[in-house]
Amino acid sequence: MELDKDLASVQEVRNLIVTAKKAQAELASLNQRQVDAIVLAMTEAAEKNAEWLAKLAVEDTGFGVVRDKITKNRFASRTVYESIRDVKSIGIIREEAQKQLWEAAVPVGVVAGLVPSTNPTSTTIFKSLISVKAGNAIVFSPHPSAARCIAQTVRILSEAACAAGAPQGLLGVMTLPTLPGTQELMKRANLILATGGTAMVRAAYSSGTPALGVGPGNVPAFIERTADVPTAVRRIMASKTFDNGTICASEQAVVTEACIQSEVIAA
Repeated sequence: MELDKDLASVQEVRNLIVTAKKAQAELASLNQRQVDAIVLAMTEAAEKNAEWLAKLAVEDTGFGVVRDKITKNRFASRTVYESIRDVKSIGIIREEAQKQLWEAAVPVGVVAGLVPSTNPTSTTIFKSLISVKAGNAIVFSPHPSAARCIAQTVRILSEAACAAGAPQGLLGVMTLPTLPGTQELMKRANLILATGGTAMVRAAYSSGTPALGVGPGNVPAFIERTADVPTAVRRIMASKTFDNGTICASEQAVVTEACIQSEVIAA
């Protein structure tokens, strides 16, 4: 008798959450230096596999441009790492002895990472790095069409993390992504990082679990009369066409002043 896919997905999520909670409790016993070493190992592994993961993402989803997804993977790994490398995120992070004030960083626990098909590998890398840096475990719900490349990204990051001293199960991923399974993940997680379509982001915000969501953009660009028009247009076009416009922050419209309208159109 074949097990119902939705039921199997829900049970898989429950198992992943149990494992992630145990791993997060172990991670919480590590100091800043140990956590930073894990994050660095994950960064280097993602950076090393940036090209392969980009090709896999395009192959799986049919979205985007390989060279641009390589850039996104490298940005989500190395550039993100450089921005968080020296940030204190474990234990006491600020002291004001005269005021008898101590500020402590406290992990939320298990993060639910909802990942879209448009930016699957780079989003997975980014969310993994920031979650572990803050002392959390993360379990991913992949878009079904990007399940393979997201799973491979999690595998690479997880292997690197464990080799650097992280507990097994700190990073998890659903292999049976279904709506009931994702709903179960959102319900049982301590925080949701949701990236994707409007319906999915709304579901995250209405799940009862604290959520940070990013949905489809509707980005206007304003060119003011004193702007360097050729440079402005060149940059807008470069942004809009990068990875075939799959980034939600890609410009959707150009607004300009009437006095430079013809110059903007010509450019």
